[in-house]
Amino acid sequence: MYLLECFIEHPVRTIDQTFTYYSEEPVSSGVRVQVDFNGRKVTGFVDSVQETDGVPEGIKPVLSVLDQESLITEELHALARYMKDITVSTTIACYQAMLPAKIKPRGEQKKVVMETWALPCVQEVALTPRQLEAFLFVQKNQPLLYSRLRRHFPSQAKVLADKGAVILEQRERQAALPVFREIHEELTLTEDQKKAMEAIHRKPEGVFLLHGMTGSGKTEIYLHLAREALQEGKQVLILVPEIALTPQMIERVRSRFGSALAIYHSGLNSQEKYEQYRMVRMGKASIVVGTRSAVFLPFRSLGLIVMDEEQDSSYKQDSQPAYHCRDIAIWRAAYHHCRIILGSATPSLESYARAIRNVYTLVELSHRVNRQMPDISIVSLKKAMRSGDSYIITKELEEKMRAHLEAHKQVILLLNRRGFHTSMRCTSCAQPLKCRHCDITLSYHRSSHQLVCHTCGYTTRFPKACPSCGSVEGFSAFGFGTERLEMEVKNRFEGVKVLRMDADTVSAKNGHEKILGQFGRHEADVLVGTQMIAKGLDYPDVTLVGILNGDEGLQRTDYLSCEMTFDLLMQAAGRAGRSESAGEVVLQVFDPDHYAVRDAAAQDYRSFFHQEMSYRHAASQPPYTFLIALTVSSLKQDDAERTALRCMETLKGDFRKLGVIQLPKRRDRFYARILLKGKNLEEMRAAVRNMFTEEPSLSRKDIRIDVSPMNLE
Repeated sequence: MYLLECFIEHPVRTIDQTFTYYSEEPVSSGVRVQVDFNGRKVTGFVDSVQETDGVPEGIKPVLSVLDQESLITEELHALARYMKDITVSTTIACYQAMLPAKIKPRGEQKKVVMETWALPCVQEVALTPRQLEAFLFVQKNQPLLYSRLRRHFPSQAKVLADKGAVILEQRERQAALPVFREIHEELTLTEDQKKAMEAIHRKPEGVFLLHGMTGSGKTEIYLHLAREALQEGKQVLILVPEIALTPQMIERVRSRFGSALAIYHSGLNSQEKYEQYRMVRMGKASIVVGTRSAVFLPFRSLGLIVMDEEQDSSYKQDSQPAYHCRDIAIWRAAYHHCRIILGSATPSLESYARAIRNVYTLVELSHRVNRQMPDISIVSLKKAMRSGDSYIITKELEEKMRAHLEAHKQVILLLNRRGFHTSMRCTSCAQPLKCRHCDITLSYHRSSHQLVCHTCGYTTRFPKACPSCGSVEGFSAFGFGTERLEMEVKNRFEGVKVLRMDADTVSAKNGHEKILGQFGRHEADVLVGTQMIAKGLDYPDVTLVGILNGDEGLQRTDYLSCEMTFDLLMQAAGRAGRSESAGEVVLQVFDPDHYAVRDAAAQDYRSFFHQEMSYRHAASQPPYTFLIALTVSSLKQDDAERTALRCMETLKGDFRKLGVIQLPKRRDRFYARILLKGKNLEEMRAAVRNMFTEEPSLSRKDIRIDVSPMNLE
């Protein structure tokens, strides 16, 4: 007999403990089992197993074992415990975040796709000449997919199986292992890159912050370090923040190494994710390129982790457990005693502060590979509009676009708003049209002639009368998005081919890769897009970048507004002039004198860092203090606020409690938030844990805990 300690699939926090069941057959830790929990059949996740001679009274048997082998490694077991502690989450929630959808410890999931394989049998069977030919085909190509046998021998395949000449076996479908020939040789490193490599080689492990301006050759350093790790028989993980950045990174990796490559991001369906997960688990993938969730893949022996654009907020998980990918990656690098490279032209203030205090090793690339920076000009939209100029594409930007397009170069236009108009208001009462499920203004999309909520996806056609006042006089349009910008470019520049890249155009399978591939092949002259085109893209013919409404992010109400605005402006500007031709950038902003705008135009990270850090220090904002956000959600507004007040009263410690703050309704749910602010992060975490112990009923409420939040709007 075997006693199993299992975590149970259950949302209540007070059930975050193991429950004992028994099995007559041996079971490995890390597998899923189905068990009876209070009369319900639920999925359990085996934490530990102990052999026993007898079963204590009252212990229930497992109903079934769902897996033949452990889903996770010993390392991932330990990682789940670490993640539980730093995010103040439940253990089962951490396992659910780590595993692909096909094998999450969750009661309802899609079945893993199986395949039928044909294997030759050794016993003698009477066969016709054609059947013998089919049998020899199986023998030569074993193991052989049964579907392939049927394609070549449609009449003989079933007969061979019926006669017992071949055995049909069900196996989980596995990802194909494409092999790519080496296409590109390693590039010769510049003097700056050589010095950076020398600095990294001084330490065989640890955290390195590779701070290099856009176009300074950080990716080439990643690839050189990856080659060294692969030559040692180690695995390599390269993380990028968004799907939009994966196609170019994948192409660079494929063309350089020609080895088995796993790709892992949210654009894959659940079966594809499962296949990639298994490929890494079995050691068939030597190098992985992926987004945030790839950090949980079951590597056997990591030799290098790269986290490109480490400052990006996409690395932070929104739902519980609200982990930051950087924390998980650093933990895994320490476990494997390997290097982790945090790369960025605009590192997060937290990372750069740690680097200058020698918590991380700071490595800097001070020059572009081509030794030329783009010429950046700032256009004041206030002045332009006073003089009758366009608020979409100003005269200065239009003139520069004509010059670069006539020279057969490419242009990128960034506008961090999608749709045609950002809001529609009644001409009588001036009330905006809002989503019926969210406290969010609806955006107008001209292509579908619909109003769309960019939070929940709700769509509706224009109402004939104003929902607020009943007027039928019509609506006025305000603001513009990428759809309007695309039309503006086509109207002003006849014959120019334009591609648009935003959430609307990349929703189809491989949408990012398709659009970026078309632009890379020069099938379009202008690429219009949201922030997904601001980072990481490298096109030699892009010599002009226009950033429209570039300082809109300063309207955010949280402390990260300036940092995120600076990051967007500086990163987007870095897409211009990355090859032999000189580049130009036009920043269209309303506040040209703001230090985030000025420092981005000067490509001066250090100046921005010192200015912003002085403000953070004066206001006691991170990284000088720590924050924990507790957000309560409910279908009833009163319930959300009452629960938040109970949390506020129960929380005790040497820290400030800010709130209760009522947040906008989203997806028919009401939200209330408390913000904890203090110097001792562990004390604040402990206070949150104690809150659920002192008030067990709170564990049944929908409370999201976000340690070090990156979005407070």
